[in-house]
Amino acid sequence: MIKKSFIGLVKPRIDYTILTDPDPALIDIPQPGRVTLLLEGNGNGELKKGDLLKTGQLISTAKDIFAISPVTGTVENISGWAGDFGQGYTAVSIDVAKDEEFDEQFSEVVKNISLENAVKYFSNLPGKPSFKKFKDPELDIHTIVVNGMDEDIWMTANQYVVQSRVKAIKSGMEALSKITGVNSIVLVVPESQAAAAAAAGVDVKVVSSQYPSAQPKMILKDLFGKVVPAGRNPENIGYCFMSAEAVASISDAVSTGKAPTKKVLTLINKDGGMIIVTAKIGTPVSDVFKACDINVEEKDRVVYGGPFTGSAIYSMEHPILPDTNALLVQDRENIPLVSDYPCVNCGECVRICPAIIQVHSLARLLEAGQYEEAADNYDLNSCIECGLCSFVCVSKIPIFQYIRLAKYELDRIRLAEAEYV
Repeated sequence: MIKKSFIGLVKPRIDYTILTDPDPALIDIPQPGRVTLLLEGNGNGELKKGDLLKTGQLISTAKDIFAISPVTGTVENISGWAGDFGQGYTAVSIDVAKDEEFDEQFSEVVKNISLENAVKYFSNLPGKPSFKKFKDPELDIHTIVVNGMDEDIWMTANQYVVQSRVKAIKSGMEALSKITGVNSIVLVVPESQAAAAAAAGVDVKVVSSQYPSAQPKMILKDLFGKVVPAGRNPENIGYCFMSAEAVASISDAVSTGKAPTKKVLTLINKDGGMIIVTAKIGTPVSDVFKACDINVEEKDRVVYGGPFTGSAIYSMEHPILPDTNALLVQDRENIPLVSDYPCVNCGECVRICPAIIQVHSLARLLEAGQYEEAADNYDLNSCIECGLCSFVCVSKIPIFQYIRLAKYELDRIRLAEAEYV
């Protein structure tokens, strides 16, 4: 919901969609004939075309890059896949067998799983729990924050998990503590779910329904009184974030000895209607749309994520990923406009910025490609990437995209410089 004031000096209030239906409809997408896994990095490793895989079987295509197969089947193809901002992936396509067979090794490993094995076996469970940061000797993580809210508006996947599986979240938090050695674990939820979560014996904090309060850096500021320094992450000050779905997935894996393979996500139709669906990780988005009777036409836009921070995809064969919390379909007639019209100094972006950045000045430097000056003089690295500046921009300047590009280019420069040191 978006509320705008008639008084120009008051910034608009934008609220998250809060799940109020106690029993929302859920569509289970049929298992596809083929799934595709996207593993970071390039390389085939020991995996080969024609290999037979069981559900939950550990696979690897490059050093320190692991995943578990969400299906039983045969490796049909291994190829490169281009992601956003030059990110390279290895796409592993698997033809799904009719009969499912679970990997026994997965069951044995998770009985008393170590941190080392959690990095390997849990890396692409639904919600994408990450354990690598707990192995980093330069990080001293003392608190895990389980986020029961999705970070963009119109998304309710994690709220659904909290509402329907709070006991699994509690047991997952206990497993997390055992694996990582971190004793302080807190669940963050909207006010409507706080009572039920607390009744289950979970340590709960309530997050505001106003966007972007559910983003990690805002949660730390508002609920923990901690400010993440510019250019740093929550882990650098001792806090690690995981989604509610990730924690519930850990619980399922440990309690059943089988790998959970279905992702919960919100499907947002052209008319703004929202459906909660579950789909096998690796399912092509075309299968999701077909099962939900959604027709995607030429020049329509499909977005992974929500309207503020999501990324458009270029093929209907893109797979559902472990951290795909939403699919948004925009009608070609209603796609928001962008332009190269100059900034008119209205100040709307400055008023709405939660990081209190002089966005109008920053945007001018980014348009000109002056990324280092933008970082040094106009707080580029303080941006939390909420996308509000682009939303309110009178000139329709794609500020959010400029910011993401600038951070990517600066990272490339730093990496190149490090190679010559």
